[in-house]
Amino acid sequence: MLKTSGATCNLACRYCYYLGKKHEEDHSCNSKIINYSLLEKAIREYILENPSNPSFVWHGGEPLLAPLEFYQNVLEIQKKYARNIYVENSIQTNGTLLNDNYCEFFAKNNWLVGISIDGPKDIHDKYRKTADGKPTFEKVMNGIGLLKKHGVQWNTMAVISDYCAKYPNRFYEFFKGISCQFIQFTPLVERNLKESSKLASLQDEGVISNYSVRPESWGNFLCDIFDKWIAKDVGEIFIQIFESTLANWLNITPGVCTMSDSCSSSLVLSHNGDIYPCDHFVFPHYKLGNLYEQNFTQLRDNRKIKNFSLMKTELLPDECKQCEFYFACKGECPRNRFCKSLSGQPYANYLCGGYKKFFKYASPYMDYLKQEFLARRPLKSVMNFRAGKYRT
Repeated sequence: MLKTSGATCNLACRYCYYLGKKHEEDHSCNSKIINYSLLEKAIREYILENPSNPSFVWHGGEPLLAPLEFYQNVLEIQKKYARNIYVENSIQTNGTLLNDNYCEFFAKNNWLVGISIDGPKDIHDKYRKTADGKPTFEKVMNGIGLLKKHGVQWNTMAVISDYCAKYPNRFYEFFKGISCQFIQFTPLVERNLKESSKLASLQDEGVISNYSVRPESWGNFLCDIFDKWIAKDVGEIFIQIFESTLANWLNITPGVCTMSDSCSSSLVLSHNGDIYPCDHFVFPHYKLGNLYEQNFTQLRDNRKIKNFSLMKTELLPDECKQCEFYFACKGECPRNRFCKSLSGQPYANYLCGGYKKFFKYASPYMDYLKQEFLARRPLKSVMNFRAGKYRT
């Protein structure tokens, strides 16, 4: 993942975990965008490390603060070092800066565009505003319209806040209404340092923000969305967390790191050359080094990244390891493990109760889907299974 513009963004979403990183960035770097020499070094070394399937994710801040010329340079550098190898590119944007030129480029070069949108207008505009407090929904919808116009591949990423979690039905129907087939959503869990607005890391004592989703609300939200999806939309709409849950039921590596056995091995490169092991752990304590001073091979051999990768399995209380649903969540993301277990052990997951509720509710359907998958039968039949279950 490359942070094209670091923490710089044209919006000021109230819950943004990355906006507060500006004070931690190295201000000796004058440019707000990755410069050409760093860009070339990053692409060259990454392709050399991953010659068979190089994949780049362009992120922010807001990556479209970089001009189109920046991404044209990206392609030229990739072609230079990948030669005849296919290189995959995706970009995550708030969508407000999309225009015809960007969309023509993304369509022509087969880029996947992820749009950050939290649902219908009132839900989205609750927290996703400009720096001067103006709503952003209409601009985002205009961006989605441009993506459709140019035939760009796109999906959505929604943040489930305390407010959003109250309206699962409206949330789901909105995404169906805009013909979004691929939906990702993530629970909003943020802690601030006591007596400070700065984001707390896993090592810090922190206070849960009042816009974070509560465990019970998260569980209810997942169950309600799942119920609507399993009734009518299996095979038509693809929801990442449900697909990842089924993958774990099948003992297949899921498509999201939070539900995997170990944390992703993908590194995060900021615009100033700083490297971190994860987008959610951009704190001084977790900094691996700087690409101006080291190469990717040296950074991957860093003891910090080895210790980081062990967090997923080692920082777990006994109750978690013995839980009937551990196979399904794998302890979820370490960044949310700041509670104590019932026995008083550290590193219990804040959202545990919500996930348990969802897994318990989804279990009979996941069992059925597993059976059908292994028998190589169409998974859509689960909708008939659900209808029969409700009739009886």
